[in-house]
Amino acid sequence: MQPQRSDTAQGPLAGLRVVEFAGIGPGPFACMMLADMGADVVSVDRPGKSGDHGGGIVGRGRRVVQADLKQPADCDRVLALLEEADVLIEGFRPGVMERLGLGPDVVAARNPRLVYGRMTGWGQTGPLAQAAGHDINYISIAGALHAIGPAGGAPVPPLNLVGDYGGGSLYLLVGILAALHEAKASGKGQIVDAAISDGTLSLMSLAYLQRSRGQFGLARGSNLLDGGAPFYGTYETADGQYVSIGSIEPQFFALACERLAIPPELREAQYDTRRWPALREAFATAFRQHSRAHWVEVLEGTDACFAPVLDLEEAALHPHNQAREALVEVDGVLQPAPAPRFSRTPSAIPRGVQRDGHQLEDITAGWRAAR
Repeated sequence: MQPQRSDTAQGPLAGLRVVEFAGIGPGPFACMMLADMGADVVSVDRPGKSGDHGGGIVGRGRRVVQADLKQPADCDRVLALLEEADVLIEGFRPGVMERLGLGPDVVAARNPRLVYGRMTGWGQTGPLAQAAGHDINYISIAGALHAIGPAGGAPVPPLNLVGDYGGGSLYLLVGILAALHEAKASGKGQIVDAAISDGTLSLMSLAYLQRSRGQFGLARGSNLLDGGAPFYGTYETADGQYVSIGSIEPQFFALACERLAIPPELREAQYDTRRWPALREAFATAFRQHSRAHWVEVLEGTDACFAPVLDLEEAALHPHNQAREALVEVDGVLQPAPAPRFSRTPSAIPRGVQRDGHQLEDITAGWRAAR
């Protein structure tokens, strides 16, 4: 069911109260998803700052309040809010919240059922715990960045999708939801130590399994899913555009070969790595014969496992994305709709970030009254 626009919280997490300490990267993205699913997310920001609220996209669905956490009076006001919260999310370096007087022990003494989500790159412990870093660094020590890139070329950063959002935000969310589930029985919250480096290593589970079986080479562009296989990669078309093909299964590969008119002698070479160079050249030659639009007409929607490689503006116009209303306009900004979708408790297109007119005391009183 397509989510609808709403100014009131709805979705499977409606009623969940989340306090976010404003930061950058994976924490805000996780809070965006919680807000999309109906959680009431209040972002605590420094006076005069707007935080990384994503211009109304990553920050959508929030109410923003300001507090100087270095001032005891403001910390007391924040602690009063946390007494009424279900979840806390912070992304500071280890030890910062403790020095501010907002560490897990202090908060648990005021609210023992609160789930305390800690989002960092390196984790709360370990020799790198206090070091600065970004997505590219965290995925580097997990082995992920080394595996991404062309054969014979340098590693290619996959935006910040693998580390910040994949290994970070989504693992934080899983941990928080698991801790909330356990708290229903125990009545006690706990700390969720979500490290991007840990999450990225977890995402690499298939690669580690294949490596243990001798099926994953360390050289970039030499494996099944890293562009090494001719039938799983991207190709340039006659008009300088690109398409992707992922025909792994034999029957899908056979269909792709038929539609691309691959020479018969190469149609038996799918998993013969010695013949991959010739097979790759055959695929490349075929795709170069016609425009991307031609190949969309010939291959899209078939079991050849094909798709055009689209830029952001083209993606917004693709018929499948339009049919699913996968992109929506909120406050004049085109952005992805909430995902995933729910049949009984659909998410809503949330309001944009709300920075003005919110006071800590008012929100605290509202939460307390609704208990």
